[in-house]
Amino acid sequence: MSSTSLPTRTLAGIAVPDTPLITAAIALIRQYLSDMAYNHSMRSWLFGFAIADKLPHLQDRDRELHALAAILHDLGWDPTGTFISPDKRFEIDGANAARTFIEQEVVRRSSGGGGGVQQDWDKHRLQLLWDAIALHTTPSIAVHKEMEVGATGFGIGAEFRGRGIIPNTMTQQEWDAIVAEFPRQGFRDGVKAIMCGLCKTKPHGRFRLGVGGSHAQRAVSLERK
Repeated sequence: MSSTSLPTRTLAGIAVPDTPLITAAIALIRQYLSDMAYNHSMRSWLFGFAIADKLPHLQDRDRELHALAAILHDLGWDPTGTFISPDKRFEIDGANAARTFIEQEVVRRSSGGGGGVQQDWDKHRLQLLWDAIALHTTPSIAVHKEMEVGATGFGIGAEFRGRGIIPNTMTQQEWDAIVAEFPRQGFRDGVKAIMCGLCKTKPHGRFRLGVGGSHAQRAVSLERK
């Protein structure tokens, strides 16, 4: 099944792929992430599609992979500690957890646990998923990677830079509909709390986490938009 022939649904006014893996990924973050992080992940997915679907050079991207990377990108924020390592950056924790989740889901479904899942998750596709998540806070590198990596970063970046991150793509109407479906209340303070918590629990990695930089500060001006 090609990326363009995937089943779709409309969520907050945005046409998105609708596959068993995407459904399972949404259930996973609903189980393990806070309400704030869940809403952030869902907005990042929808913002990314609102932007990428208007960019000619991203039309042929792997839409299922883009969706999964955006939905799963912050498993490294898991408050239960299930996906958290003692020393790795949260982006790496998230990338590792997402890759393991997809590997396990594909095996489970292909052995009779469920139908309809694509069977072509080879090493390259898994690596793209990993890269898109691991590099989501490093846009200066991500934009030079494959189109799925860049597209994932655009949606996540819109959370902190606003809908104009890529001019003339996402409309105000699209932004408002997505935020109405997945509210931004508590986003600023929630991100700051997570970043500060990572400094406390992973002190040796604190200078690599960007606390007070691109995450928390950019969230301040966007919380009420």
